[in-house]
Amino acid sequence: MIERIIRLSEDYGASRLILFGSCIKSPLTAEDIDIACDGIEGWKIFEFAGQIENELNIPVDIVPLSPPNDFTRLIETKGRVLYDIRGTA
Repeated sequence: MIERIIRLSEDYGASRLILFGSCIKSPLTAEDIDIACDGIEGWKIFEFAGQIENELNIPVDIVPLSPPNDFTRLIETKGRVLYDIRGTA
C-alpha cells in the first residue's frame, strides 16, 4: 500500500509525503489514510487523493504542508515521512 502511494505521489510531482493520524498507530484497523504533502500544486492535490482512494479503496484525508502552520509543524514532528525528494525518508 505505502509503495503504491509513493509511486502515485511521484507521478503527481510530490517532493515530500508524511503519513500521520490513526494509520500510524493502528495500520490494520485505520478507517482512513491521513497524508500531508509538499510539491503538488493546486487542485492536483485532490486528484492525487482521489486516485489513492480509487486504487486502494480507503478514504484519504490530505493536507498540504505549505504554507506552514501549527498543524503542519505538528505533522512534521509526529508523522512518518514516507517520501522526501531530498533523500531523508
